[in-house]
Amino acid sequence: MNASDGKQWISDEFSGMDLGDERLNKRAKALMADLASKPSASIPMACNGWSETLAAYRFLGNDAVDWRDIMAPHWSRTAERMGAHEVVLCLQDTTELDFNGQSIAGLGPLNYEARRGMYVHPTYAVTPRREALGVLDAWMWAREARDEHGERGGLTESTRWVEGYERIAELAATLPTTRLVYVADREADMVELMRRAQALGTPADWLIRAQHDRCLPEGAKLWSHTYAGEPLGEIVFMMASRQGHKAREVRQQLWARSVQIRAGKAATVPATCIVARELGAPAGATPIEWRLLTNRSAATVEEVVELIDWYRARWEIERFFHVLKNGCVVEELQLSGIDRLERAMALFMVVSWRIMHLMQAGRTCPELDAALFFDPDEIRGAYLLAKRKPPSEPPTINEVLRLIATLGGFLARKGDGEPGVETIWLGLQRTRDAAITLQSLRDEGGGSCV
Repeated sequence: MNASDGKQWISDEFSGMDLGDERLNKRAKALMADLASKPSASIPMACNGWSETLAAYRFLGNDAVDWRDIMAPHWSRTAERMGAHEVVLCLQDTTELDFNGQSIAGLGPLNYEARRGMYVHPTYAVTPRREALGVLDAWMWAREARDEHGERGGLTESTRWVEGYERIAELAATLPTTRLVYVADREADMVELMRRAQALGTPADWLIRAQHDRCLPEGAKLWSHTYAGEPLGEIVFMMASRQGHKAREVRQQLWARSVQIRAGKAATVPATCIVARELGAPAGATPIEWRLLTNRSAATVEEVVELIDWYRARWEIERFFHVLKNGCVVEELQLSGIDRLERAMALFMVVSWRIMHLMQAGRTCPELDAALFFDPDEIRGAYLLAKRKPPSEPPTINEVLRLIATLGGFLARKGDGEPGVETIWLGLQRTRDAAITLQSLRDEGGGSCV
């Protein structure tokens, strides 16, 4: 790792970037470094001085720069990381960005016509162990206003789900040793998607939370048909704490049935329907019940449990959105047009992935050398801020990440577990400031800085 600039991961992630001008490539990487070092700061606060701020705004306002070209190198690196795994879950979802009444050209209505904003629909790749591999692709758009007849023009949001599967199917052809699984929530429960996958030969599996209690060809209803008879078995897991909900143990009974989904007058799509129904939910808590549809067969309890675990990993894209909105504070961006927002969002999606990647690396591969993720000044700065003496042996990623998180408010008590993304992104800002100070002192002094 190049210890001089602390930006080696950016050089690696964006190698091969081609924005049509090498100066634009350098500006994109420099802006990425600024935003990654201070993800919660405004653009002027993240940039190093007024001239850098002006250069950042010029870059975001450059009509010759397409946001897809900014993300293209990251998409390629993500695909490379996917190729090292037997199974990769391709999570899709849509989030809305509300810009709080700002006068930004090109925004459209959200769920209420008076709310103005835009939508982001990424494909986020993770392993079954929930290791963050990166963003595969994304769509960004603003809804058109309703016309005098109450109709809304433009592409419907449902199109994004089908197109998302098509992109994953294309990628599957280039990763013959990796099984890709398209995972989505209830909005993706569409016959159009299932038919499209069937027409393509199902190069990627699909696993979708069912929204519709469909009528089956034999006249039965989907859900009652699935959980008729004896359950296959049970699953027990810990449901992590979420806003307004404490962590708790969940025990579910499991059913699975092979079904035929109507896909037209005479056509059907074969699928497996899974029902996971909670038993003994605490008083006052809504029992957790999942109804899933997939192209995969699931004849044993082990196969059903695997699919449920894959579906539970869908929560990672919600965490990704949480980092994007609350860690990178993208809804507070003050830019004049949606095209500028799209270029900024391209950068911030990579920043959000980087934060998620660091958190997961600290949990799943805690013994890796911290120097693979941070430059020496960042490691040294974290120890200085924490008033801790650096160890004689190279520290691990888990040791340094926990130290960084304490700078963001993580208490690191015995029962606190591993740090979350909030304390990591706050700690990263303080750590990067310390690293910049150490570099400046060394440059001014012409020698080492300990």
